[in-house]
Amino acid sequence: MKRIVTLASGQFGDLSLEQLCPLARKMGFEGIELATHAHFDVSKALSDESYIPYVKGLLQKNDLQCLALSAHLTGQCVCDIWDERLDGFAPKQLAGQPEAIRSWAIQEMKNTAKAASLMDVKIVTGFTGSPIWARWYSYPQTSQKMIDEGFASVYESWTPIFDVFDTYQVKFALEVHPTEIAFDYYTTERLLKLFGYRPTLGLNFDPSHLLWQGIDEVGFVRNFADRIYHVHMKDVKLTKNGKGGLLGSFLPFGDTRRAWDFVSVGHGNVDFDGIIRELNLAQYCGPLSVEWEDSGMDREFGATESCQYVKKINFYPSTMAFDSALKID
Repeated sequence: MKRIVTLASGQFGDLSLEQLCPLARKMGFEGIELATHAHFDVSKALSDESYIPYVKGLLQKNDLQCLALSAHLTGQCVCDIWDERLDGFAPKQLAGQPEAIRSWAIQEMKNTAKAASLMDVKIVTGFTGSPIWARWYSYPQTSQKMIDEGFASVYESWTPIFDVFDTYQVKFALEVHPTEIAFDYYTTERLLKLFGYRPTLGLNFDPSHLLWQGIDEVGFVRNFADRIYHVHMKDVKLTKNGKGGLLGSFLPFGDTRRAWDFVSVGHGNVDFDGIIRELNLAQYCGPLSVEWEDSGMDREFGATESCQYVKKINFYPSTMAFDSALKID
């Protein structure tokens, strides 16, 4: 069993891949989860024969691997109800055109599967979007019909995408996350059942999005062990101050008045020890990808420290029972 520690590149989108690779290595990472909106150009991968060899060469030069592509922004556009925020996730010329953005996203996800295959990458992480997220509170009342139709819409949109993923033998790892069709335990269970537990669809496990909702992050790994295709190492700090609520109060990340906030790995409340033990039982051998998000800490310092922390806790299961030497034949 060997799990490498990688860096999710999306939070370093202001740097070119040429700048990021040596920095990632300097910070101690063994690989990069390349974000398609920042450091891996899907269109160029399919149209320019020199592009993928160049990316691979750059990674190899810095002794880095790529075991997953991140297509979070593209996936969000597949099933979201459009508002102006989605314009930033799609090509500029499609701004303000909901159906054009959705059509682009569906084709781009299919293209991403093909590009991943050309990169010899077997996992694409990402989001699905949700046509019913705005109705989660049920006021005005959300009917069961609305919910059923929302899940059916996701099934209709993603089935042909997954068909292409199957063609190229690539799997999609959904990050369970607010604003997605699957955002907690029961919605994840329902989505997997909806797709008939299709092997194409698995999970990009990120505990930081579960804990603040009150979901047992360790139990989540245990219950969905066979569906965890990729892991994000990200922490969240819970702060009960009697004023800040779980809905965020429209306070920005990094504001210490928040009731919860994403923090650098090891600075929050996520039980990473318990997670590693469950991953060991699940025989998970994929990467542990640090998605560094901490608005209150210097980025390079935080990512470097996070890498060191994850390497320290990345222990493997014992090959013997601790009391085996005490047994009498």
